[in-house]
Amino acid sequence: MAKTKILFITHEMSPFLEISKIAKITRQLPQAMQEKGFEIRILMPRFGNINERRNRLHEVIRLSGMNIVINDNDNPLIIKVASLPTARMQVYFLDNEEYFQRKSIFRDTKEKFHDDNDERMIFFCKGAIETVKKLGWMPDVVHCFGWMSSLVPMYLKTSYKEDPMFKNTKVVYSVYENCFTESLHKDLKTKSLMPEMSTNDTTLLKDSTCTSLHINAINYSDAVIKADENIDNAVMKFLSKQTDKKIVENFNHDEIDFDTFVQFYEEFNEELVTV
Repeated sequence: MAKTKILFITHEMSPFLEISKIAKITRQLPQAMQEKGFEIRILMPRFGNINERRNRLHEVIRLSGMNIVINDNDNPLIIKVASLPTARMQVYFLDNEEYFQRKSIFRDTKEKFHDDNDERMIFFCKGAIETVKKLGWMPDVVHCFGWMSSLVPMYLKTSYKEDPMFKNTKVVYSVYENCFTESLHKDLKTKSLMPEMSTNDTTLLKDSTCTSLHINAINYSDAVIKADENIDNAVMKFLSKQTDKKIVENFNHDEIDFDTFVQFYEEFNEELVTV
């Protein structure tokens, strides 16, 4: 059987950026799966406070040069890469001068939520999928971590559902507690649309909150990992009704059972082989 290919999409990963428990799992899980014989790729944004010189990032010319369209505006996508020699892993970083080169993540120096966080999310999610297409690497499983990656499941199951690269791809979403109380732009429902999509596909994004992002991602995912003890009640209620999805309960970041993930991903690969 061919190696199962897993794409990890996250907004943070140790040692590049550490702002929550997500940074630890996205550093440890890919390496553990690679050591178990899986083929992995990792994508994250190149936020401006990630030091390029210290982390030895360099541009991948053959992958850069695409434009990601948001609100009819073309936004150049630059791809950079860094290696983790001790783990023999590469991490791909998605960069854009307008969205990611500021020296902050989601809030400014006065703790104000960035007004364009919606577009930064859209750019990252669209860009991640297009980067994988340009790599020519067909993932069996796409595992998304955190709200910044929450539109990926929707895109894969709508606009890209007939794309040969993704038509059999399984999508996993790790859901965490809400990490912002503000609402994203009121037009998120329409701004996030892609070709072959309609506003019916974005119905669950109607209030543009973190809760709605999680619910929308769960709706379009094949499996969900309950990765936090403090998940929003509305999200938990929605999740309890998803009887057709694989759900991992009681996940412990402090004592990660990697063998459980091996079984989890291999079950997906067995399903793909029988398609």
